[in-house]
Amino acid sequence: MIKIRTKLLMYFFTVITLVVILLLVREQSTQKIIELHEQSSEHYLLLNEITGVTDQTFQSLQIYVHEPVSENLAFYQREKQQLLDLQQQYKELTEESIVQKNFLHMLTSFLEITDKTVEGVHDDNIEQYSYYLSEADNTANYIHENTLEIINQDLTEYQNLISLEDERIHHTKNMGTAIVIAIIILSVLFALWFSDGITRTISRLTKAAKEISAGNYSGQDVTVSRKDELWLLTKMFNEMKHNILQSVKEMKEKARLAQLLKEMELKSLQNQINPHFLFNTLNTISKTSYIEGAERTSELISSVSALLRYNIGNLDRETVLKDEVEIVKEYFFIQQTRFGDRVTFHTQIEEQCLHTPIPCLTLQPIVENAFIHGIEEMADSAVIALNIYQKEQKVFIEITDNGKGMDQATINQIIHPVEEKEAQSKKSGHSTGIGMRNVIDRLELFDKESALWIDSAIGKGTKVTIQLPSGKEWRKDSC
Repeated sequence: MIKIRTKLLMYFFTVITLVVILLLVREQSTQKIIELHEQSSEHYLLLNEITGVTDQTFQSLQIYVHEPVSENLAFYQREKQQLLDLQQQYKELTEESIVQKNFLHMLTSFLEITDKTVEGVHDDNIEQYSYYLSEADNTANYIHENTLEIINQDLTEYQNLISLEDERIHHTKNMGTAIVIAIIILSVLFALWFSDGITRTISRLTKAAKEISAGNYSGQDVTVSRKDELWLLTKMFNEMKHNILQSVKEMKEKARLAQLLKEMELKSLQNQINPHFLFNTLNTISKTSYIEGAERTSELISSVSALLRYNIGNLDRETVLKDEVEIVKEYFFIQQTRFGDRVTFHTQIEEQCLHTPIPCLTLQPIVENAFIHGIEEMADSAVIALNIYQKEQKVFIEITDNGKGMDQATINQIIHPVEEKEAQSKKSGHSTGIGMRNVIDRLELFDKESALWIDSAIGKGTKVTIQLPSGKEWRKDSC
């Protein structure tokens, strides 16, 4: 993720780099012109000085020839040494070429001629020093002419170089102007692009926030293509919206659960008349039957009493599979007393599953449905089986009957009813008033991992399977 600050720093660094490169190129061109000018000036001054010292050396030689004294000779020697030094400077300063060699050769010849002139004066050979003095004069004039010619050539070349450098500086200036214009255009485009990216994202977030404030949580997530602080802010905003939506759904589910519980309590209140009086009466009848020797009747009344006590008790109480299995056995005992040998009840239960939490009144309504809608009309050989086992960290409860079964449309109506309120059975008088839809709703609210599904076909019986998470702790609001 590239931060906004990093993007700005990268942009400013790029602009500064381009400006520095432009300044360096222009400075390099200017410096080259200055160096070329200084080099040419130094070269011209040296040639001019060589010419002047050559004339001075010849003049000191003439003075010595006309007045050969030691003082004039010393003056000549100083001028000669100065010319030698200038000759060496010229050799070091200029590049080696034919012009340089010719010029240096002339200086050497001039110095040799002056030396021979001095020798002629020492030998008092008038003919010798007169000849060499004349040659020295000619050579000095030739050096002077050659110097002018060299300076003229250098000036011509320098003028050409200056023209080329001027042209180069002109191109550099044009390039610099183009770079400055490009920087301005890029700056404007970057500012538009950068500000548009920020304002567009903020506008989207503002629009989404207004929708959320209006109660609309189902809008699409805000998307940002560039990964920066706004991308992170947008991501957190979307997560916040999803969390709020999830919280609203959970609140609605809890409200729906509370409504279901209230309905169940109302139905339970409608079906009871002074429960304590009813329990005491049933217990009295049970003891009386036992004393009179009607043990079967006593057991039946005890089962009815336990069933009624469990059904109209506090719906928020802690419940585990063991309690549900016991009340199903009591219910089956009552129904078996009614149906006799027409129905058989089988159980296959793994003991480690009995402490698994479960919403209260979950198994009994399913067994009721098996009796009322499955096997009630069967003359004999009716079987209801309860199988509880654990598999892959899940607890499975299977309630199976060999009754008349149901078609897929009926299954769909039970699992996903068209109306929220479940249709009442014609034989509702046989049940406790708690339907399959109520069981499914409370299972969904009990835990997201719990599930219920139905396998059935006409004439082939029905199997209802419940899946519960293994090891879940009981919560008061789960039931």
